[in-house]
This record gives sequence, C-alpha cells and structure tokens, in this order.
Amino acid sequence: MEEKLTMLEMTQEDGHDHGKIEIAPEVIEVIAGIAASEVEGVAQMRGNFASGVVERLGKKNHGKGIRVELSEEGIIVDVYCLMNFGVSIPTVAQKVQDNIRQALFNMTALEVEEVNIHIVGVTFDQSKQESEEEFETE
Repeated sequence: MEEKLTMLEMTQEDGHDHGKIEIAPEVIEVIAGIAASEVEGVAQMRGNFASGVVERLGKKNHGKGIRVELSEEGIIVDVYCLMNFGVSIPTVAQKVQDNIRQALFNMTALEVEEVNIHIVGVTFDQSKQESEEEFETE
C-alpha cells in the first residue's frame, strides 16, 4: 500500500548537511492557488461551503480550489476553477499549468509531476449582460 507523505524534505546537492527544509502541502496549495488566479481568463477558484463562509468573514483563502497530493513519484496538483465566458479553455488551462509549474519551481525549487486542470464552470460578466439588456429595452 502506498504511503501518503505529509511533508516534503529537501536536501543540499553540494554534499554539505546544513539541516533540512520541510514544506507543508498547504504552502504548495497557497502558491498554486495564487499562481492559478493570476492567469487572465480564470474567473475564480472553486471552493466549498466552509471556504465561502470564511471569505465572507473577510479572510482570503488562497488555497481554495487546489488539491495537492505528495507521493514517492512526485507532486500532483489538481486545480478546480471557473473560466470566463469567451476565453479559449485549452489556452487558458495551459497558461495555468505553466504558471503553477513556474511559481512552484521559483519559490520552492520543486519540480511538479502533474498539474491537472478541472474546469467546473463558466461565468458570465454580469455588468456586460445588464448593459446589453438595458440597450435592448430602449
């Protein structure tokens, strides 16, 4: 049975032992969440009821919509997001994958095995729809 890791350990490549660095999966979730939401075309990340309540109380949940799995093979990141209407979903998804890989490598020096994008919905620009409806009624 595969053992599930809860911390990543990083060692020095130069042979000197300076100690170890442990990175919690929650840190990877936050980095991936911020990187994904920076991409043009991503409307929002999918959360659950608890994260919605927390956001209404004023605390931003940057790990919302991200699931990180640590295994012996590497890091697997699953991203659940909503796209804006009218964008090219494959293009935006590729940009999200690239942005997450780059952000995680720059901040943690970790290579990601997989970045899986799950599109759970499409959002429409409400202000644009309302202005079109007003124009049609006049």
